[in-house]
Amino acid sequence: MLEINDIKHDPVILRFLEKMPERVADSFDEEQLSHIRNAIGAREWGVHKVDLRGTIKFFRWRYYYVILAGRNRRTLSDKELRIAALLNAMLFTGFVCISVLFGLIVLYLIKSALGINLIEGWSLGLWDWFRGIFFISVK
Repeated sequence: MLEINDIKHDPVILRFLEKMPERVADSFDEEQLSHIRNAIGAREWGVHKVDLRGTIKFFRWRYYYVILAGRNRRTLSDKELRIAALLNAMLFTGFVCISVLFGLIVLYLIKSALGINLIEGWSLGLWDWFRGIFFISVK
């Protein structure tokens, strides 16, 4: 927390005061500025890894956009923690499923390349497709 004597040098307060006439800015005392800092300080954005801001003109209206991304330094509520745990579990499950599927496809292609038939007269057709795309047939 800032000391009351340092409040006039605070960047938030300096930006706040420079937006008003000098006689009005000089009318605030240290205690008032300290309370103003506390009230508007929560609206200050920190430094983010991704900070994209801009405007888009659409016919006669202008719209702004802000995209911020970075490390979350906030404490999460119980609901946010549950949602984060669920999303992490879903991502992990999806990764495992895709990895297992990819591994089975690789094993199937290796089996087919070696000419091993597990069920006689039956094929997924994956080896023929793979061979047709990635290998030039020599006649």
